[in-house]
Amino acid sequence: MTRRRPHVARALGVIGTAAAVATALAVPATAESNNNISRKLRQAVTAQGVAQHLSAFDAIAAANGGTRASGTPGYTASRDYVVDQLRAAGYSPTVQEFSFPFYRELSPAQLSQVSPDATAYSSPLDFSSMTYSGSGDVTATVVAVDTTLTPSLTNTSGCEAADFAGFPAGSIALMQRGTCAFGIKAANAQAAGAVGAIIFNNGTDGRTASFAGTLGAPLVTIPVVGTSFAAGVDLGTPTGTVARMFTNTESAIRQTWNVFAETATGNPDNVVMTGAHLDSVIAGAGVNDNGSGSAAILEVARQMKKAKPVNKVRFAWWGAEELGLLGSRHYVADLVANQPDEFAKIALYLNFDMVGSPNYVRFVYDGDNSAFPVGPGAAAGPEGSGAIEAAFHSYFAGQNLASAETAFSGRSDYGPFIEQGVPAGGLFTGAEGVKTAAEAAIFGGTAGVAYDVCYHQACDTLANVNMQAIDENSDAIAHLVLTYGFDTRSVNGTGTGHPVSPPGQEVPGSPSGSTSTTGGGLHDDHEHDVREAS
Repeated sequence: MTRRRPHVARALGVIGTAAAVATALAVPATAESNNNISRKLRQAVTAQGVAQHLSAFDAIAAANGGTRASGTPGYTASRDYVVDQLRAAGYSPTVQEFSFPFYRELSPAQLSQVSPDATAYSSPLDFSSMTYSGSGDVTATVVAVDTTLTPSLTNTSGCEAADFAGFPAGSIALMQRGTCAFGIKAANAQAAGAVGAIIFNNGTDGRTASFAGTLGAPLVTIPVVGTSFAAGVDLGTPTGTVARMFTNTESAIRQTWNVFAETATGNPDNVVMTGAHLDSVIAGAGVNDNGSGSAAILEVARQMKKAKPVNKVRFAWWGAEELGLLGSRHYVADLVANQPDEFAKIALYLNFDMVGSPNYVRFVYDGDNSAFPVGPGAAAGPEGSGAIEAAFHSYFAGQNLASAETAFSGRSDYGPFIEQGVPAGGLFTGAEGVKTAAEAAIFGGTAGVAYDVCYHQACDTLANVNMQAIDENSDAIAHLVLTYGFDTRSVNGTGTGHPVSPPGQEVPGSPSGSTSTTGGGLHDDHEHDVREAS
């Protein structure tokens, strides 16, 4: 077994305050050695170093209205911090600007049944407003559109204009989640004269809860919300139910940025990419989601500056992920359209979105689809992704640490890469999914409690981060980034560009001690994908 350095932050558990981190965990100077082997790099990438970046993100949010969301001064300051840290380490970072549709709620949404049974629904338990919902305060009859109000994975409710034949203008359209994008459903409803749109969960395959989807862009001006299956059925029964919807939102085209840095050495025809989204949601500082991934790869980059990898290693901090993976989508689309030869040189992509959850599990993306077969909520891992999964499991096993699996749901920044056939993998410690008793027995923590009780909330501050999770995962990140920096042949066969190994491969390296079937919840609650999040 590889000898591990002591977990210097283990006694800290969940860090309490930014002041405590700044006082107790000063960042060590960049190691003098070239850190060309895993043990040396992992010794250099410390929990203290990552903690200083987390403390900085927390302070940035506190100074900017409690948020680091793209389109706000808090994100601009986060960008500047990352750029400054990279320059100080000796990199020449680049910043990619792009326009995006900014969105925020100006006041909490409301949804209630007026008659026949007066009922006030609560958010987020019963409903959540959709990203890019329009504004309005409407009271109208609820009309079900092409749905029988029964559980269904295959319904097409609201996906076609013909679904609204005979729809009474001035009504609220009630549609069931499924098949097409939420934005298509909402746009069709508005075109048919609806004054509001309610999209309820499909009621099967575990999809019964309230959800917060995205319309992908400001396509409509009417209020749009997503509800639980039960709330949808309640609003649709009986015919003639009257409901009130209230939303108060803002949409505008704003600028944001991706940040990149890459090693000075390494084969530019075989690029190892690693990324994390830098933005938070409007509601909070996003120190776990995703200051944790951003801070971890920043510290790995700092400590790798003196390394001399065989392959080019490129680090990425994505903007506007929380509004639909917009930064990574922009980067991939731009390369595919304008520099396809450069895109073809990307050997693999490693993604780190939430690696410090307070009630964490060591989840690894299921690259070979052995735990999460392709279907609703689980995309196929491109060729070579299974090998990346196996490498993470093998690393953790070598440290006597259990690991479990989470699905390629398409709702983090690996999504645009796997859509283009780039093998991908990464780590995740859980979002609002609830830890099972079996997981608690293996990984510790508390069963029956969310992996991150502050997911997408104002309380996602420095106090929400588990430093033991940061310590363990930052080591794993350093190990895999360096490993592939020197050799990608286990993933892409020839060691240049995209892989040649057969798709759908079952690879060695089963998760150690895993009994998880939940995958951490990210596939259920990160509704970033503008396609139907089925």
